[in-house]
Amino acid sequence: MAKKTTKDNVQKLVANCDQFEKDVAKCDKLENTESVITQTEIEKLIITIRGEQVIIDQDVAKLYCVTTKRLNQQANRNSDRFPSSFRFVLTVEERNEVVANCNHLASLKYRPTLPYAFTEQGIGQLSTVLHSKKAIETSIKIMNAFVAMRRFMIQNAAVLMRIAHLERHQIETDEKIDLILDKIEEHSPKLLPEQVFATGCVWDAWTYISDLVRSARKRIVLIDNFVDDRVLSMLTKRADGVKATIHTRYNEQFLTDLKKHNSQYPEIEFIQLPHRNHDRFLIIDDKVYLLGASLKDMGAGLCAVTEMSIAPEVILGMVG
Repeated sequence: MAKKTTKDNVQKLVANCDQFEKDVAKCDKLENTESVITQTEIEKLIITIRGEQVIIDQDVAKLYCVTTKRLNQQANRNSDRFPSSFRFVLTVEERNEVVANCNHLASLKYRPTLPYAFTEQGIGQLSTVLHSKKAIETSIKIMNAFVAMRRFMIQNAAVLMRIAHLERHQIETDEKIDLILDKIEEHSPKLLPEQVFATGCVWDAWTYISDLVRSARKRIVLIDNFVDDRVLSMLTKRADGVKATIHTRYNEQFLTDLKKHNSQYPEIEFIQLPHRNHDRFLIIDDKVYLLGASLKDMGAGLCAVTEMSIAPEVILGMVG
């Protein structure tokens, strides 16, 4: 009788079987087959399921040079010799995890029946149902591989426990970091359609506008009478390929700064305002924001940023 398991108690597979990509030589007659697989390669097929070291029936069949169907038929015909401690059927969850961890067993996903797992004792019994000298030799080689793996686990138990402890510690640390980041996100300023900044909230205003700049995917257009190098610094935060244009009044110092900026960073286009404008506007793609203060002075005094329902082209048409 197969052991019952649920998805919650399926143990993590300890396996390096995904390194075993070489097919075992195909055989027609077991007695006439030469051994083509080493003990080291057999060890790579041993995985841990339900706390037991096992080999999946498909791999066992290849080692004995028989079909998987014939292998399981022989075991089923002698079921009294294969109790659940010798051979058990995998659950769907266990099979899926085997497939995920073992590349060469990917075909198990498409088998009409769930695979069996053979323990060391089950391998020992196979030599009694697969009647041949070669079957006995193969069983001995496989059992030696089990012994070698068990010896390795014992000799390296402290190291493996340390690795497991580190993995658990890393998981706990990651969970704490995620919790901290979630808390930060909860208390961070959001890109609201309306935002008011009290006098002195210079950093909050700067980060808010920075987030708006980063959110652009196509274009950024600033309409502001007074700009300086701080505005150029702000616009360097935009994503690659986002076009930036500044409509502002003529200023010799700003043009000098702009020329030096454009020699190193993606170009920002300057368009001189034909006349003085009272309000400031920031266009992000297809959205228009009314700025209550010049971008460089946001937060220095009480001001607001408001998303408008008007189309960007209407504002740009008025500026021109």
